[in-house]
Amino acid sequence: MPITEDGIYDVALRLIEADGVEALTMRKLAMALNANPMSLYHHVPNKEAVLRGATARVGSRFSTRDPQHLPWQDRLRHMLLDFRELALEHPKLMTYCLGRAEYIQPDDSFWLDLTDVLAAAGLPAEEIPRVAATLCATLTGLMISELTGVVQQWATLPSAPGGGPCPAPTRPDLDAMARFVLNGVLASVENHPARVPEQG
Repeated sequence: MPITEDGIYDVALRLIEADGVEALTMRKLAMALNANPMSLYHHVPNKEAVLRGATARVGSRFSTRDPQHLPWQDRLRHMLLDFRELALEHPKLMTYCLGRAEYIQPDDSFWLDLTDVLAAAGLPAEEIPRVAATLCATLTGLMISELTGVVQQWATLPSAPGGGPCPAPTRPDLDAMARFVLNGVLASVENHPARVPEQG
């Protein structure tokens, strides 16, 4: 079967989630594709390009997920919950990506959808990039903490000095914690001092 860019990214995603970004090499990728390592360079110049392609492949799934007929609050809720689900599906790739400033670019579907939702919420154009950046930072912090197990560890800390540890959070607990953050995000946008509320 001939090698294609899509095939390369699919196999790279599988290898990344099995062993981590650091363990991925062009040689390992070629072996998994049953190909000569040099043949990969006809399609992708290096590992960084593979990572960009694999990340774009995951990120492209946002382009069809924004239900524009819904109120902006529901659109934002859908976006952020979908982002979390994608991150949980690809934890090792997303842990790597979320710590990099270049992960979100101005032409990414996630950024475009987010800024469109904030415009629909009634924020003036000059405020939208700052609010969008703040929301991305909030979500990124939550996701890195969840993907690396940090938030799970913090949730076991005792609630009072000398108290015993709390039980580790289950997936439903983590889902509830994420919704708690999301409710705070929605409230912060709704109460932004520069927002012009919708009429009617």
